[in-house]
Amino acid sequence: MSELENTYLLVENAIRKIGVDPALCKGDKPGQYTMKQGSASVWIDVLFIPRENSSYFQVMSPVMSIANVSNKAGLYEELLAINDLLYNVAFTTYNNFVWLKTIREAKGLDEDEIMAQLRRIGTYADQYDDILRQKYDSTYQAPGVAGRPPQ
Repeated sequence: MSELENTYLLVENAIRKIGVDPALCKGDKPGQYTMKQGSASVWIDVLFIPRENSSYFQVMSPVMSIANVSNKAGLYEELLAINDLLYNVAFTTYNNFVWLKTIREAKGLDEDEIMAQLRRIGTYADQYDDILRQKYDSTYQAPGVAGRPPQ
Protein backbone atom coordinates (compact mmCIF):
# COMPACT_ATOMS: atom_id res chain seq x y z
CA MET A 1 0.00 0.00 0.00
CA SER A 2 1.36 3.44 -0.93
CA GLU A 3 1.84 6.27 1.55
CA LEU A 4 -1.02 8.10 -0.17
CA GLU A 5 -3.44 5.16 0.16
CA ASN A 6 -2.38 4.61 3.77
CA THR A 7 -3.12 8.28 4.52
CA TYR A 8 -6.59 7.91 2.97
CA LEU A 9 -7.26 5.07 5.43
CA LEU A 10 -5.92 7.05 8.40
CA VAL A 11 -8.14 10.01 7.51
CA GLU A 12 -11.22 7.83 7.07
CA ASN A 13 -10.56 6.09 10.40
CA ALA A 14 -10.16 9.48 12.14
CA ILE A 15 -13.39 10.77 10.60
CA ARG A 16 -15.14 7.60 11.78
CA LYS A 17 -13.74 8.05 15.32
CA ILE A 18 -15.15 11.59 15.37
CA GLY A 19 -18.55 10.00 14.77
CA VAL A 20 -19.07 10.73 11.08
CA ASP A 21 -19.39 8.21 8.26
CA PRO A 22 -16.43 8.93 5.94
CA ALA A 23 -18.42 7.66 2.94
CA LEU A 24 -20.79 10.62 3.43
CA CYS A 25 -17.84 13.05 3.44
CA LYS A 26 -16.02 11.92 0.30
CA GLY A 27 -15.46 14.45 -2.44
CA ASP A 28 -15.24 13.97 -6.19
CA LYS A 29 -11.55 13.05 -6.15
CA PRO A 30 -9.74 10.43 -4.04
CA GLY A 31 -8.46 11.96 -0.82
CA GLN A 32 -11.07 14.75 -0.69
CA TYR A 33 -13.51 14.95 2.21
CA THR A 34 -15.85 17.64 3.56
CA MET A 35 -17.31 17.85 7.05
CA LYS A 36 -19.24 20.45 9.07
CA GLN A 37 -18.56 21.76 12.54
CA GLY A 38 -21.19 24.24 13.61
CA SER A 39 -21.40 26.87 10.88
CA ALA A 40 -17.97 25.96 9.48
CA SER A 41 -17.19 23.68 6.54
CA VAL A 42 -14.02 21.65 7.00
CA TRP A 43 -12.27 20.53 3.83
CA ILE A 44 -9.75 17.70 3.99
CA ASP A 45 -7.30 16.91 1.21
CA VAL A 46 -4.79 14.12 0.98
CA LEU A 47 -2.71 14.87 -2.07
CA PHE A 48 0.47 13.92 -3.86
CA ILE A 49 2.63 16.73 -5.19
CA PRO A 50 4.83 15.35 -7.99
CA ARG A 51 7.42 18.17 -7.93
CA GLU A 52 7.96 17.40 -4.23
CA ASN A 53 7.59 13.64 -4.75
CA SER A 54 5.67 13.62 -1.49
CA SER A 55 2.16 13.23 -0.07
CA TYR A 56 0.51 15.91 2.06
CA PHE A 57 -2.38 16.18 4.50
CA GLN A 58 -4.24 19.50 4.39
CA VAL A 59 -7.25 20.74 6.34
CA MET A 60 -8.85 24.08 5.58
CA SER A 61 -12.04 26.00 6.14
CA PRO A 62 -13.46 28.86 4.06
CA VAL A 63 -14.12 31.50 6.72
CA MET A 64 -15.38 34.48 4.72
CA SER A 65 -15.34 36.24 1.39
CA ILE A 66 -13.35 39.46 1.28
CA ALA A 67 -15.30 40.78 -1.72
CA ASN A 68 -17.51 43.00 0.49
CA VAL A 69 -14.84 44.06 2.97
CA SER A 70 -14.13 47.80 2.88
CA ASN A 71 -11.53 47.76 5.68
CA LYS A 72 -9.17 45.11 4.30
CA ALA A 73 -6.18 46.53 6.18
CA GLY A 74 -8.09 46.21 9.46
CA LEU A 75 -9.14 42.66 8.63
CA TYR A 76 -5.60 41.61 7.70
CA GLU A 77 -4.18 43.18 10.85
CA GLU A 78 -6.73 41.35 12.98
CA LEU A 79 -6.04 38.05 11.19
CA LEU A 80 -2.33 38.41 11.96
CA ALA A 81 -3.09 39.14 15.61
CA ILE A 82 -5.42 36.12 15.84
CA ASN A 83 -2.81 33.89 14.16
CA ASP A 84 -0.57 34.51 17.16
CA LEU A 85 -3.27 32.97 19.41
CA LEU A 86 -3.87 29.85 17.31
CA TYR A 87 -2.08 26.53 17.60
CA ASN A 88 -0.69 24.83 14.48
CA VAL A 89 -3.11 26.54 12.07
CA ALA A 90 -3.23 29.99 10.46
CA PHE A 91 -5.50 32.34 8.60
CA THR A 92 -4.57 32.99 4.99
CA THR A 93 -6.17 34.60 1.95
CA TYR A 94 -6.62 32.97 -1.44
CA ASN A 95 -8.98 33.70 -4.34
CA ASN A 96 -10.70 36.58 -2.52
CA PHE A 97 -11.45 34.44 0.55
CA VAL A 98 -10.14 34.16 4.09
CA TRP A 99 -9.25 30.57 4.94
CA LEU A 100 -8.12 28.81 8.08
CA LYS A 101 -5.53 26.25 7.05
CA THR A 102 -3.00 23.65 8.12
CA ILE A 103 -0.83 21.45 5.93
CA ARG A 104 1.91 18.95 6.64
CA GLU A 105 3.69 16.01 5.09
CA ALA A 106 1.74 12.77 5.28
CA LYS A 107 4.82 10.83 6.36
CA GLY A 108 4.60 10.03 10.08
CA LEU A 109 0.98 11.20 10.33
CA ASP A 110 -1.28 9.26 12.71
CA GLU A 111 -5.01 9.21 13.50
CA ASP A 112 -4.64 11.22 16.70
CA GLU A 113 -2.99 14.10 14.86
CA ILE A 114 -5.60 13.95 12.10
CA MET A 115 -8.44 14.11 14.64
CA ALA A 116 -6.72 16.99 16.45
CA GLN A 117 -6.35 18.97 13.22
CA LEU A 118 -9.94 18.32 12.12
CA ARG A 119 -11.25 19.47 15.50
CA ARG A 120 -8.87 22.42 15.66
CA ILE A 121 -9.77 23.79 12.22
CA GLY A 122 -13.48 23.16 12.84
CA THR A 123 -13.48 24.78 16.27
CA TYR A 124 -11.46 27.85 15.29
CA ALA A 125 -13.38 28.37 12.03
CA ASP A 126 -16.72 28.03 13.81
CA GLN A 127 -15.51 30.44 16.50
CA TYR A 128 -14.21 33.15 14.16
CA ASP A 129 -16.40 32.99 11.02
CA ASP A 130 -19.37 34.93 12.39
CA ILE A 131 -17.18 37.30 14.44
CA LEU A 132 -15.06 38.30 11.44
CA ARG A 133 -17.97 38.46 9.01
CA GLN A 134 -20.05 40.58 11.38
CA LYS A 135 -17.16 42.98 11.92
CA TYR A 136 -15.86 43.27 8.33
CA ASP A 137 -18.41 42.02 5.75
CA SER A 138 -20.85 44.77 4.80
CA THR A 139 -23.43 42.19 3.59
CA TYR A 140 -23.39 40.07 6.75
CA GLN A 141 -26.71 39.16 8.37
CA ALA A 142 -26.73 37.32 11.67
CA PRO A 143 -28.02 33.73 11.47
CA GLY A 144 -31.75 33.47 12.06
CA VAL A 145 -32.31 37.22 11.75
CA ALA A 146 -32.73 37.63 7.97
CA GLY A 147 -36.37 38.09 7.03
CA ARG A 148 -37.57 38.21 10.62
CA PRO A 149 -40.47 40.63 11.03
CA PRO A 150 -40.08 43.46 13.55
CA GLN A 151 -41.84 42.95 16.87
